[in-house]
Amino acid sequence: MATLLRSKLSNVATTVSNKSQAKMSGMFARMGFQAATDEEAVGFAHCDDLDMEHRQGLQMDILKSEGGEEGAEPPMEGDIHYQRDGTGPLPPSASKEDGVCSELSGQGKPKITAWEAGWNVTNAIQGMFVLGLPYAILHGGYLGLFLIIFAAVVCCYTGKILIACLYEENEDGEIVRVRDSYVDIANACCAPRFPTLGGRIVNVAQIIELVMTCILYVVVSGNLMYNSFPNLPVSQKSWSIIATAVLLPCAFLKNLKAVSKFSLLCTLAHFVINILVIAYCLSRARDWAWDKVKFYIDVKKFPISIGIIVFSYTSQIFLPSLEGNMQNPKEFHCMMNWTHIAACILKGLFALVAYLTWADETKEVITDNLPSTIRAVVNIFLVAKALLSYPLPFFAAVEVLERSLFQDGNRAFFPNCYGGDGRLKSWGLTLRCALVVFTLLMAIYVPHFALLMGLTGSLTGAGLCFLLPSLFHLKLLWRKLLWHHVFFDVAIFVIGGICSVSGFIHSLEGLIEAFRTNAED
Repeated sequence: MATLLRSKLSNVATTVSNKSQAKMSGMFARMGFQAATDEEAVGFAHCDDLDMEHRQGLQMDILKSEGGEEGAEPPMEGDIHYQRDGTGPLPPSASKEDGVCSELSGQGKPKITAWEAGWNVTNAIQGMFVLGLPYAILHGGYLGLFLIIFAAVVCCYTGKILIACLYEENEDGEIVRVRDSYVDIANACCAPRFPTLGGRIVNVAQIIELVMTCILYVVVSGNLMYNSFPNLPVSQKSWSIIATAVLLPCAFLKNLKAVSKFSLLCTLAHFVINILVIAYCLSRARDWAWDKVKFYIDVKKFPISIGIIVFSYTSQIFLPSLEGNMQNPKEFHCMMNWTHIAACILKGLFALVAYLTWADETKEVITDNLPSTIRAVVNIFLVAKALLSYPLPFFAAVEVLERSLFQDGNRAFFPNCYGGDGRLKSWGLTLRCALVVFTLLMAIYVPHFALLMGLTGSLTGAGLCFLLPSLFHLKLLWRKLLWHHVFFDVAIFVIGGICSVSGFIHSLEGLIEAFRTNAED
């Protein structure tokens, strides 16, 4: 009886806490702050079910009363947790499709407004990786500025055509949504001969991009700490090891509920940092080196700049789920327009102003150019933001790997890494720790922020943002496309392919050279 009473009191406390968190989240949403992170990996972290094929295993189960005694009362509303196998009973008013978003009530998934959707997209394309854009201007001049504008226009267009691939016309002539995710679109394009090939390609690209994002967080953490405290007898590699030690608990994550609480603080901190950098640059407006910005390109390094710029705009992978969760999906096009126009203006001004301030002295991470008096403070905030953002792409990458390799039913390549009770097996935890260590090793041997960012943008960024959307649009809707749409799709595919190959080759050459140099040292 005492045990049952304690269980009830605990459940009531949990319910009150959950409802309080829900009210606070609703208050921030009404103020315009949608809880989201600031990178493309960000989109995978929310209850928008950003890739439904890899989120079906995350369902809410109700715990049975302690000890499974006969006649025990069912658990209360707050007594719920995440189960991977999805075998437990669901709340009476909830369905499996309600997923994580049904945690606080049995109602359907909450819909978001166009402003909240725009906030998510803005966070994805206005993240901390914009700190590398002035370095792109260094090697591209005015052509780099043009590329920032061009990438915004193309990414906005490909985001719209990607959403168009989710819809088809039914027998009554009505346009209906028949697909839910990027993976569904890819599989539809490869059917019926290879019904799962497209989805696997998208998954591989997604995993590469997420893991590379994690590596970039470790690299930027080590770089910023080393340049903030150059007098300390600690190398950049050592700072990266320290950062990874802090990140090792990510291997024990079961869900993102706790981590997502920091997302709003991370985003606000990043905007404050950008304002500080721009304010300092404006204070030196009299010394701006306008003569250094020219119509020229560095043939060897400008292709890397292309990858940097493209990577800063990647958001396509979670747009299908975001559009599906909007209260009025018809506002999606308008939302994409103003978010990318704002991103284009802010990125262009930030890159140009920062480059004019430091000209040829511009470094890979622009905050390293700040005076030592304020550099340490700004960089510490950035390191904190990077460390708090790391769990999101890491957990998303783990989800995709586990679902594809260990939990895909009879098609799984390896035994299930979860036991019958939904607990992670010891060897599964070891693999997670190995992934964290892998990001560290890559950060140690290739500690070059710009090269890694350029490589990722050229490989997966260009593929997911330029090549695949235009190809899928032509494949699924070519009979209904007007001639100018066909022209745009073909042009984007060709230009994107050229930029992707060129950037990838030059970035890879730079990484190989850097790897050899570090190996010799």
